[in-house]
Amino acid sequence: MTVKEELEIKLGRLRNLMRERKLSAVYIKRQDNFAWLSCGGKNYVGIGDMGNCGLLVTAESRYAITNNIEAPRMAGEEGLEELGFAVHAGTWHDGNFEAETIKKLAGSGAALGLDFASPLGAGVAEEIKQLRFSLTESELERYRETGYLVSLSLEETAASIRPGESEFEILGRLSESLVSHGLVFYSGMCAADERISRYRHPIATDRRVRERVQLGGNFGRFGLIACLTRYVNFTPVSAELRRQMRLNQEIDLVFMKNSVPGKSYQHPFLAGREAYAVRGFGDEFDRHHQGGPIGYTPRDYRVDFSHGGIIQENQGFCWNPSITGTKSEDTIVAKPEGFEFITRPVIFPKAELSVDGKTYIRADILEK
Repeated sequence: MTVKEELEIKLGRLRNLMRERKLSAVYIKRQDNFAWLSCGGKNYVGIGDMGNCGLLVTAESRYAITNNIEAPRMAGEEGLEELGFAVHAGTWHDGNFEAETIKKLAGSGAALGLDFASPLGAGVAEEIKQLRFSLTESELERYRETGYLVSLSLEETAASIRPGESEFEILGRLSESLVSHGLVFYSGMCAADERISRYRHPIATDRRVRERVQLGGNFGRFGLIACLTRYVNFTPVSAELRRQMRLNQEIDLVFMKNSVPGKSYQHPFLAGREAYAVRGFGDEFDRHHQGGPIGYTPRDYRVDFSHGGIIQENQGFCWNPSITGTKSEDTIVAKPEGFEFITRPVIFPKAELSVDGKTYIRADILEK
């Protein structure tokens, strides 16, 4: 599938939404939605919600609206003109240019939908988010590449850790590795020793490593984000810790194998909760969120009992079940024939686990 074929699929989804909502045009400017519609482009200078270039789609045309600072890169490096977006640029200090251009291009009195709150029209951010869920074949190719590079970068960093290093130093080296692979750092967590059990979200500190490290986070490329967590031990892994890690990974696999296109989000969510209880860790379910859909954001939803959406074919998921002291976390894509791993052990030791008669490969704890 070519990028232009991918774009036509996405334009078709947007125009179906326009017909359903009786809209004349849709304007998107959020960084995640821009990356999706531009097939991997970046409209930002710094990571956040909103970008510096918006894309306007009408029933027959498509445009990019930005300022004179960003226009050369939008055309030269993001390839918007090659994708058929006519670029309109205003002077950077003209505060009225964007709104006036949107109204002019959409047409007088046009019903407009936007992916952010605006007096120009209706908010359709949630609807556009859902259009992103089913990844095209070319997106899957980019996601596989991203998942491999993310796994390699994090595992190489984890394998290089030495006792006495601080969590800050480890995360700094991870950042350097990610950038060298062309990856974007969205969030990172690092915990040494007792901080692993003390905090479910261990933001890095100056704590120095003695015996054990947890390293993980959300990292991406082409706008697509993958999430994973790995462990390193500098003392022998006890039988108790290894057993807990295996049970934690089994719970994760229950979430994964029940992430089936056509099923509700509640299907894997409730199956995962039961998996905690069956393995004797029912109380751990309430101590941390369990993850959910992933793709152009670190999590589209943190699934809870209120989410009744339907799983799409080729939709990304990262479940992250945890038991105090361990967490199992890798990114997958849901498929009718069974899920596909996007992140996986590359240089880390591998463990074979069987769930319902099927064997899966997961990352083991690295002993050094």
